Amino acid sequence: MSAPPYQIIIGLEVHVQLATQTKLFCRCSTQFGAPPNTQTCPVCTGLPGALPVMNRHAYELALVTARALNCEIPRYTKWDRKQYYYPDLPKGYQISQYDLPMSQHGYLEISDPQDRFEPKRVRVLRAHLEEDAGKSMHDEVAGRADSRIDLNRTGTPLLEIVSEPDMRSPLEAKAYLTELKLLLTYLGVSDCNMQEGSLRVDANVNLWLDVDGERVATPIVEIKNMNSFRAVERALTYEAERQFDVWEETGQRLGDVPKQTRGWDDNACVTKAQRSKEESSDYRYFPDPDLVPVMVTDDQLAVAESQLGELPAALRSRLQREYEVSAYDADVLVNQGRAVVDYFVEAARVSRDPKKASNWIQRDVLRALNESGTNIEDFGVCARNLGELIEQINDGQIPGSRGVEVFHQMREARSTLAEAMETLGITGVDSGELIALCQELLAKNPRVVSDVLNGKEAAVGSLIGQAKKSNPNVDPALVRQTCLDLIRQQST
Repeated sequence: MSAPPYQIIIGLEVHVQLATQTKLFCRCSTQFGAPPNTQTCPVCTGLPGALPVMNRHAYELALVTARALNCEIPRYTKWDRKQYYYPDLPKGYQISQYDLPMSQHGYLEISDPQDRFEPKRVRVLRAHLEEDAGKSMHDEVAGRADSRIDLNRTGTPLLEIVSEPDMRSPLEAKAYLTELKLLLTYLGVSDCNMQEGSLRVDANVNLWLDVDGERVATPIVEIKNMNSFRAVERALTYEAERQFDVWEETGQRLGDVPKQTRGWDDNACVTKAQRSKEESSDYRYFPDPDLVPVMVTDDQLAVAESQLGELPAALRSRLQREYEVSAYDADVLVNQGRAVVDYFVEAARVSRDPKKASNWIQRDVLRALNESGTNIEDFGVCARNLGELIEQINDGQIPGSRGVEVFHQMREARSTLAEAMETLGITGVDSGELIALCQELLAKNPRVVSDVLNGKEAAVGSLIGQAKKSNPNVDPALVRQTCLDLIRQQST
C-alpha cells in the first residue's frame, strides 16, 4: 500500500484525575459513583463568600508525575481563572494555570516492540494542575431530550499533560498514550480508568502537504469524546483522511477552512463538527485573586525524586539485560504492572530459566488471570511454585507433556508442587532409572539401533510409546535424547 500524500502532525492533551480523596480546593469527596450532586459544597459550586484552599496532596502527586516526565519544575507557580460558560461549570470559570505552569519542557520516550516505527522522544510542553468541571448528561434517546447536570466532579483535581506536536501517525499516538498510562499507573498517581473519566484525551491534528516544493499545513482540528486508546487511533486515522478530502474539495484554499473542535462518534466512526476552536484569548485568563502562588523548595523536589522508583522504561531495559528476555517479552511483562514483573523475577530465579518463566507467565498465568478476573497477588500458583515446576520439567522429574496438568492442579487446589504431583500420581524419574529403561528398550529393538546408526534418528520415536507404557512419568524428550546418546556411545 502506497504512503498517503501528506504527513500527519499530532499533539495530545491528556487530563489525568489525581488519586486524592478530596477535591483540589475543598474537602468534598472525589469517590466515583455517588448519587448526583451529593458531593458538592459552597466552594466547588462557587457560592458567594466561599474561598478555595489548595489540596497539598494533589500538588505532591503532580510534582512526582512531572519529575517522571523529565519536566523542569519552576520554583514559583500561580493559579489563573479560565473564563468560559458551560452549564456544568457553576462558577463561570475554571481554576487552572496559564503562563506559569507548575512544570514544563519534559519528554516521554516511546518505542514499538514490533518495530513498526522508530523509537522517539515525544516532548511534553507542560503539565499543569486544574480543577475539573461537572458532567452534562443528555437524554437524547428515550426521554424528552433533556440535559441534566451532575456537579460531583466539579473541582476534582486534574493534571493536564500537553505534548508537543511530535507524533506522526495514529500508531505513535497510541503508543504515547499507552506508555503514559503505564507510567502513571506505576507511580500510583491515578487509577487511569477511562470509563470513569479518570483519564481523558483530546487530540490536535493537522496535515503537512508538499505543494510545488513548499510545505502547506491544514488548519488544526481538536478531537474530543474519545473513550479508549483504540478510539483515539481510529479517530486520528479518519480525521487525517477527512482533512485531505476537504483540502482537495476546497481547491486547496486553506484560508476558507476554519480551525475546529470536532467530536468523535465511535458508532459511526466519524468526527462531527462541534464548534470553532477557541484561542487562549477567548478564555480571558487572569490570576486568581483568592489563591496564593505556590513556592517549591529543594526538600519537596527531593521527596518527589525519592518516590519515583524504577519506571517502566528502565525496568524493560533491566529485564532484557539481566534476564536476557526479548524486547517483546519485556514489554509484555512490564505492561502487566509491577506485581507481574516481581512474579516473573522470582519464578526466573527459582527455575534458573528466565525464558521459560516468561513463556509460562504469558501463555498460562496471564490467560488464567484474565479468565478468572483475579490479580497476580491472589493467584493460586505462587511464583516459587511455578519456578519449581519449570525446574523439575527441565530436570526430567516431570514429563513436559504433563506440566500444564500439574500447573492447573496447583492453581485449583492452591497446593504446592509436591502435593499436586502426589494427587496426579506423578513421581520423579532419576537419571539412573531412565538410562536403565532406555537400555532395555534398545536391547529389545535392534532394528531401531541399526536405523539410527544409518542416519534415521526419527526411528527412536517408536521407543517413546513403549517407554510411556513402562513408566508413565518419563519425559518423552529425555527418553529420545537418552536413547540417541546410548546408541552413539555403542557405536564408538
